[in-house]
Amino acid sequence: MRKIPLKTTTELKIKGIKGFLERKVTPFGTGAKVNCPKEYLGKEVYLAIKDEYKEGNKKTERRKSRVEKKA
Repeated sequence: MRKIPLKTTTELKIKGIKGFLERKVTPFGTGAKVNCPKEYLGKEVYLAIKDEYKEGNKKTERRKSRVEKKA
């Protein structure tokens, strides 16, 4: 299976968008998928991967502390 390179950046500016969706990536066979409404079938999209440990988020702060304890 080929690996698609990730373009690393900390900021993304896009003009002419309709809006955005925040979804969770879920397993699908040997890959992964992101659910999206059918009305966007055939549309061009960008998939932005958020930093897992965003500062100030209580849920990710707890997860971050658990990961640090294991290390």
